[in-house]
Amino acid sequence: MKRLIALAALVVLGMPPAALAQQAVPFAGDRVVRIMTRNVYHGVNAELAAAGAATSFADFLSKTAAVYQGYHARNFPERAAALAAEIDATRPELVGLQEAVLVRTQFPADGPRTPATTVDLDFVQILLDALAARGLHYEVAAQAVGWDIEVPTALGFDLRHTDREVILARADLSTADLKVSNAQGGNFTANCGIPTRLLGNLTIRRSWVAVDVKVRGKQFRLISTHLDGDCFFNPPFTPVYQRAQVAELLAGPAVTDLPLVLIGDLNSPGDGSGITYNDVMAAGFSDVWTLAGSGPDFTCCQANDLLNPVSALYMRIDFVLFRGDFTALAADVVGDDPTEMTPSGLWPADHAGVVGVLQLPQP
Repeated sequence: MKRLIALAALVVLGMPPAALAQQAVPFAGDRVVRIMTRNVYHGVNAELAAAGAATSFADFLSKTAAVYQGYHARNFPERAAALAAEIDATRPELVGLQEAVLVRTQFPADGPRTPATTVDLDFVQILLDALAARGLHYEVAAQAVGWDIEVPTALGFDLRHTDREVILARADLSTADLKVSNAQGGNFTANCGIPTRLLGNLTIRRSWVAVDVKVRGKQFRLISTHLDGDCFFNPPFTPVYQRAQVAELLAGPAVTDLPLVLIGDLNSPGDGSGITYNDVMAAGFSDVWTLAGSGPDFTCCQANDLLNPVSALYMRIDFVLFRGDFTALAADVVGDDPTEMTPSGLWPADHAGVVGVLQLPQP
C-alpha cells in the first residue's frame, strides 16, 4: 500500500511520500478522491458448499452448524482490525464492501418460518468500530441486501446469513470537501441458482449500491457491486450470469451524465481472459490499475481458512474502473502481504483490496 501513497504524493502534490498518509482531508484546490474496493470475505465458502451437498437432514444440520463455527474460526473482529489498518494507511474517502454479511440466530430453531433477529456478527458495525478505535470516522452511505437464507443447525438454533453490498464514506469531512447523495441500491434479476440435495435450487441473489459524490464542487457517480461467480459451487464456469448482471448495471444505475466509477469484485479476470471484464471495457471504462498501478496486482484468492502462510493470490478480479473526465493518479493492492496478517495468522480476507486515486478536472 506504500506504493499508492508514494505515487500519489509525488505526482499530485509534489511532496514527500510519507506526508500524504498523514493528510486528513483533500488539499485546497485539488479534486482528488481515493476509492477502495474490499471484499471482506464472509469466511465460509467451503462450509456453505458442504451444506449444499448434505445427503440427509442430520448431515445438513451438522454441516450448517459447521457454517456457524466457520464464521467464528475466521474471526472477523480480528480481521476487521487489519482491514481498518489498511484504511488508516490509505485514507480512502469512499470504500465499497462486498460480503459484508449480517449473521443472526434464533432459538429454538424453526427454519425460515420465523425470521432470526438476534445479531451474532454484524460485519459492517464491527468494521466501523475498528475504524473508530483508530480515530477514523466513516458512515454507511448506501446499502443493499442480497441473498438472505435461514436454516436450522445441530446447535439447536437457526442460522441466518444475509449478504450485503455497502458503500462507506468518510464522515469527518465538510460537505464542501465531500458530499454524498442519491443513495441507490438494488438486486439483479439474473442470478445464479445453486442446486442442493435437500432445499432444491437456491437463488444466490446479488446486488449493487450507488451514490452520487461531490468533491469540491465536482460530481461523479460511484457504483459498487459483487458479480456472480456463475454457480461456482456447481462448475463448469460460464460467464452468462455475470454478463447479464453487467448489462443490468449499464442499463440501470450507470445511465447518467455524470462521470462514473465502478468498483467491486467482478469475478472476471482483468488479464484479457475475463469476458465480463472485457464487456465493461467495451462500454467505455478504463482501469485505474492498468493506467497507474505498480507491483503485484493479484487480488484472489487465499485459502478458505485464511491460514495459508504464503500468499495464494493468483488472479486480478477486484477493480476500480472509471468512465468520464478523470485522471488516474495511482493504484495499489492492499492486504496481500504477510506482514498485514492478523496476530493469529489470518489473512484480512480471501481477497486483497484495491485503492485507486483519481483526480477530477479543475475549474
